[in-house]
Amino acid sequence: MKPLQWLLDLLYPPKCPFCGRILERGEDGMCALCQRELPWTDGPGTPADCCDCCLAPLYYRDGKEDRVRSGVHRYKFKGGASHARLFGTLTAQCLADRWDEPVDLITWVPLHPEKKRRRGYDQAELLARRVGEVSGIAVVPALEKIRATGTQSHLNDGAERRANVEGAYRALPELDLTGKRVVLVDDVFTTGSTMGQCAACLRGAGAERVVGLTFAQAGRKGGPSLTTQESKGY
Repeated sequence: MKPLQWLLDLLYPPKCPFCGRILERGEDGMCALCQRELPWTDGPGTPADCCDCCLAPLYYRDGKEDRVRSGVHRYKFKGGASHARLFGTLTAQCLADRWDEPVDLITWVPLHPEKKRRRGYDQAELLARRVGEVSGIAVVPALEKIRATGTQSHLNDGAERRANVEGAYRALPELDLTGKRVVLVDDVFTTGSTMGQCAACLRGAGAERVVGLTFAQAGRKGGPSLTTQESKGY
């Protein structure tokens, strides 16, 4: 370990992004308990409007005790941009494990510029760029959010969520995705309203296939861990 990294770890010991526990020697990225017990997905993917399927490595549930939800909250709202490395690695492994067809490019569901300015980063963009780094697939900006919207998590049902994002996104001007197979990245998948709107924009720009890819999706059950759980180098 480099002296500077040793000093930083001493002053600011790395913590598990899911449970907040200080990592022990040999634990890399997350603690061993969360690695074993998080609700890993095991299905082929969730259907969504305009997407061929939507994939995610983890389930999340509403409630303060849900560790995946806590991890997403730290990532998005508590300055946890560094978690993109681990979260993006897990998400990239999900894509590799669950999707065996060719992919031409990766893009993401963008924040409104004002929200990105306030937060300091776009969490979906960071995930997408890490997925691209791990997978070796080009990451290309393809969408923009042209209308600020209320927070989706504050809305009660799918109809309200769809109305909230209606017309909020568009493909970048002069974007030509004719015949392209696109992976669309976001942080979470709940009802699919946002993913569906963005996928429709990509289809309108000519995309032949759109695969939704998120770090977590709403659900109640978990399955066997992804192969990434055995890997290092987060």
